[in-house]
Amino acid sequence: MSTKINNIVDLKAEIARLKLLKAEQEAYLSDQYTLLRKKVEMPSRVLGTITSSIPGVDLVKGLFSFAKSSDKSEKSDWLSNGLRLGLPLVLNRTLLRNAGWLKKTLVLFASNRAADEINEDRVGSAISKVANFIRPKKKSKKHREVASFEAEQEGATMGIPPNSETS
Repeated sequence: MSTKINNIVDLKAEIARLKLLKAEQEAYLSDQYTLLRKKVEMPSRVLGTITSSIPGVDLVKGLFSFAKSSDKSEKSDWLSNGLRLGLPLVLNRTLLRNAGWLKKTLVLFASNRAADEINEDRVGSAISKVANFIRPKKKSKKHREVASFEAEQEGATMGIPPNSETS
């Protein structure tokens, strides 16, 4: 739809009409975006509502959560999560094969705590020892002075002496 603009008044009227049309279209698109976002979030909200009523879901979420927190009890990295998941499986298949569900449950909770302790103390210190072994050692000040002195001596024996006058 094109309108014929003959003078400045028609131009200003057309600009005002287009600004009004722009505002209406932005409001419509904003409403449509909000509706679409709510439709997309609906399955997540329904699933959250269902899982919040099931006991033990938080434990499973904690096992697979990779978010780091400043709180020591919620700290989780890949090694801790692997130990939390693998330790009970190994124990239940080997040592506790014929044990009842109560013993297996108690071992599950105890092994989660043990996994955190193992990771923090032993594995952390072992990794730091390996890292210190691999990192190159810093040269001492005395070693640097000896190296610079040797370089001066080497320069004095070859070519022009460093303190000579050439003219």
